[in-house]
Amino acid sequence: MPPLNRPPVKATPVGDTEPFMPGPQRPVRVRARDLPADAHLEPHRHAWGQLTYCESGTLQVSCTAPHPMTCMAPPSRAVWVPPGALHAVTVIEAAQMRTLYVDAGAVPEGWGTSRVIRVSPLLRELIGALDEARPGAAPRHAREQALATLVIDEMCHADPQALGVPLPHPVTGDKRLRALCAAMMRAPTAHATLAQWARDSGASERTLARLFRDQLGLSYPQWRQQVVLAHALPLLARGWPVSQVAAASGYASDSAFSAMFKAAMGQPPSAFQG
Repeated sequence: MPPLNRPPVKATPVGDTEPFMPGPQRPVRVRARDLPADAHLEPHRHAWGQLTYCESGTLQVSCTAPHPMTCMAPPSRAVWVPPGALHAVTVIEAAQMRTLYVDAGAVPEGWGTSRVIRVSPLLRELIGALDEARPGAAPRHAREQALATLVIDEMCHADPQALGVPLPHPVTGDKRLRALCAAMMRAPTAHATLAQWARDSGASERTLARLFRDQLGLSYPQWRQQVVLAHALPLLARGWPVSQVAAASGYASDSAFSAMFKAAMGQPPSAFQG
């Protein structure tokens, strides 16, 4: 089995974003970057929204809007970061990253929180068309605005994906829930029931179930499934066999793991193997 230990992440400068800054005349801009595995863009924020997508590779995006959340973005998935939200990006596998910067005035209504969406073939082609408008080239405003309108519309119709792991607020979140979530993130293969976790948390099972719903917006089984997916996707991207990923995710059988994965992702685990 390939080793679980990974080299330390390498801090990568965010770089100059001004040439890619969106505005009313150019509401959606694309920034293309090829980043090596383990590159890390340290926490930063923009006045505009950001849709992070990779044509190849796998990304992990951490965001704080409105609560801390860690999202995985394999190819054909993208992570939305709303304007002003603090976020960081870690490259799990070498990635051809395409970042859409969306002017705050063009952000769709209700998109004030981070989320993961499926990138449709049309959205992928639209991103490619906008990427042709390189910095320094004479802008073609009418064409870019038409493409931007289509991009926003396609984003709004994109299927949401369960690839985000919401976490309790580090200050205002219930400390018992914070401790439980931290323990589960450290042991994503532990298939303990909520009653078993409750015995060590200082809260009843009923109280923990309420805290998951109220503070994270998910039931305990839903939240745990997203932790498992976030754990499994990088292993698949590294080329691990599905059987090994299933075992490393705490599943006794490949079929049970594959059924859970396909139900959540719409595709079998093999579709995400590097």
